[in-house]
Amino acid sequence: MKHFLLLCLLCCSLIAPAQKLRKTDTASGMMEKGTKVGVWEYYAYTRDGSQVITQKYDHSARKLLFFRPFDDVTYPVRTPPGAWARARVTHPVFFIGGDSELAVYMSKLNYPAAAQSQNVQGRVMVTITVDTLGHASNQQVLLGIGSGCDEEALRVARNLPDEWIPARIGSRAVESKIDLPFTFRLQGR
Repeated sequence: MKHFLLLCLLCCSLIAPAQKLRKTDTASGMMEKGTKVGVWEYYAYTRDGSQVITQKYDHSARKLLFFRPFDDVTYPVRTPPGAWARARVTHPVFFIGGDSELAVYMSKLNYPAAAQSQNVQGRVMVTITVDTLGHASNQQVLLGIGSGCDEEALRVARNLPDEWIPARIGSRAVESKIDLPFTFRLQGR
């Protein structure tokens, strides 16, 4: 019996996939073959420098387990007849991993040469529609600064991974919009 148990343990260790803990300032959880698995915690920092959990997301079950409460404001949602209206939501659209994970992708801006030569700086606001399944579409520039910056912000917004958690009213997912700011700032200015 003892040899059988040892053999079972040996087989299980050979068959079980290798999982490694990954921990950064903004997230922690298990990785398996380069993919996030199980429950991950995502962090942010408060104004006083304290680290707080902003999300707990189960990547295996693809389910949001916890989110840090947000301000009680209204968000644009598509109502049943198909019109857009502002409504209070149980939770708004989230990017899996929170703002710190989203910032990794949003920072992939290439500063347009025309904007550099004309010293154009500022913020481009892009709106994205997230459907009830968490897929992003209909990316549009709401507020632009020109000189190629609007097009570059739109390019990055369209290439964000489909890692969205749809907004909810009660237990029902709803189509909603999220506005993303893309900042163009010249170095040393």
